[in-house]
Amino acid sequence: MYAYDEIDRTLIDERVSEFRDQVKRRLSGELTEDEFKMLRLQNGVYLQLHAYMFRVAIPYGTLSSKQLRRLAHVARRYDRGYGHFTTRQNIQFNWIKLADLPDALADLAEVGIHSMQTSGNNTRNVTSDQWAGVAPGEVEDPRIWSEILRQYTTLHPEFSFLPRKFKFAITASEPDRAAIKIHDIGLRLHKNEQGETGFEVLVGGGLGRTPFIAKTIRPFVHGRDLLSYVEAIMRVYNQYGRRDNIYKARIKILVHELGIAKFAEEVEEEWQHIRDSDLKLDAATIEDIRSRFTYPTYAKLPHMPDELRKAAHDPLFERWRKNSVSPHKVQGYSIVTISLKPVGGPPGDATAEQMDALADLADKYSFGEIRVGHEQNLALPHVAKHDLPALWKALDRIGLATPNVNLVSDIIACPGLDYCSLANARSIPIAQELTRRFANHDTADLIGRLHINISGCINACGHHHVGHIGILGVEKNGEEFYQITIGGRADEKAELGTLIGPSVPYNEVADVIEDIVEAYLALRATPDELFIDTVKRLGVEPFRERVYATR
Repeated sequence: MYAYDEIDRTLIDERVSEFRDQVKRRLSGELTEDEFKMLRLQNGVYLQLHAYMFRVAIPYGTLSSKQLRRLAHVARRYDRGYGHFTTRQNIQFNWIKLADLPDALADLAEVGIHSMQTSGNNTRNVTSDQWAGVAPGEVEDPRIWSEILRQYTTLHPEFSFLPRKFKFAITASEPDRAAIKIHDIGLRLHKNEQGETGFEVLVGGGLGRTPFIAKTIRPFVHGRDLLSYVEAIMRVYNQYGRRDNIYKARIKILVHELGIAKFAEEVEEEWQHIRDSDLKLDAATIEDIRSRFTYPTYAKLPHMPDELRKAAHDPLFERWRKNSVSPHKVQGYSIVTISLKPVGGPPGDATAEQMDALADLADKYSFGEIRVGHEQNLALPHVAKHDLPALWKALDRIGLATPNVNLVSDIIACPGLDYCSLANARSIPIAQELTRRFANHDTADLIGRLHINISGCINACGHHHVGHIGILGVEKNGEEFYQITIGGRADEKAELGTLIGPSVPYNEVADVIEDIVEAYLALRATPDELFIDTVKRLGVEPFRERVYATR
């Protein structure tokens, strides 16, 4: 966990005071909604279909048990008893009242949580690998660099009014669990031939109306030059980014129109002016940030404790363990992923009671730490293997032991037309129906790893473009229709999915997905060939033929 200093606490407290005054003026009529809009957006407040939505930052997806309990408190006191975890490692509250927002923000500030820059045309929450610091094989903990970027970009005067929103993601492992290739700037921490630590820098990724996979602009930037190089990219974007057209304002459009070579040339020229400035990070500064991260004092534990050996005879426990428990870099410990995708439930939602209970379990079994992943699931990063049976039973009692991580019912979905004023179609009911269709664990295991992503509009908050199966809601003559893509992926081999055929009405979506899955089971070369690999090998056409043969 990172320990915030007095400067951070003062900044958060002052921000609460400012926003309290802004809300007071809005409620009194002194500010119009148009005048208030920019102020609320900079504090993570949207006006949705039915109420204001409040988005809270969880920097690089790391929470303490104390912070999770406070999120539960906000859900219970100011909302309707639950929160929605998002693909940016944030949490959203969908029913909060404007008059209550300053108090909610103040309650969160007491435990070091804020909502700054979770919306608006500025740099958003810096996301990272939810297994950061505990993943076997990672170069080093990428949250150190995420924190450096967080501090540097928060309320940065030059980048607080960018042409459009701007998103960073950082990973330090070969498997990309942070989806860096669909971000404005993606950073992959690695070592060069001299053994120096630095970053492959990718730029111009993003989804939405015009999706792009990020391109490598520079294969290695030394850690000490991270801020200056990032600033050079953002200066070029701030200068040349399209401000005349909201649909062409993202950096991905600029990179596409200029070409990566020309864009890199512009960045390199800008960088030469600032690389040796005060932006250069010295070793002492980096070490100061590193020293503020505390890590558990791990015990020396056996690889296979007796408790785990005995529990292996329980088939329900073994199903959960094989699905939701992953290797840890320290012997005797595991990473436990907690699915927020129960059968029939809205993806990413957790009740206040579940958050409170999970905070207690984190204290008991994970050194008080919880992580949030971009897949809208949670994780306990430091679980001793001998505690896994007891943890499983405790998670099961609170409805958080669904063994479907990375399986067909582990669906990513935006709130859709049930909440969002931008949406064209519903997302949540589609996800709920699909979890019911694929509720049988044996069937899900037979299918294997398969990611379904659902967005209720072209803004792609559900990342449908990079789902193995992507579902996009559109509106046709006042009715909900859905476009289906297959073959997308968000990992280190990121690709955009391909449209499979004509859009289908709401009541046919689940049937189409079942048809696609059945086609995959018939077409795969071996039982071990994953859906994404079958699509890569055969292309879209065999799936299109089977799905639309009777439609």
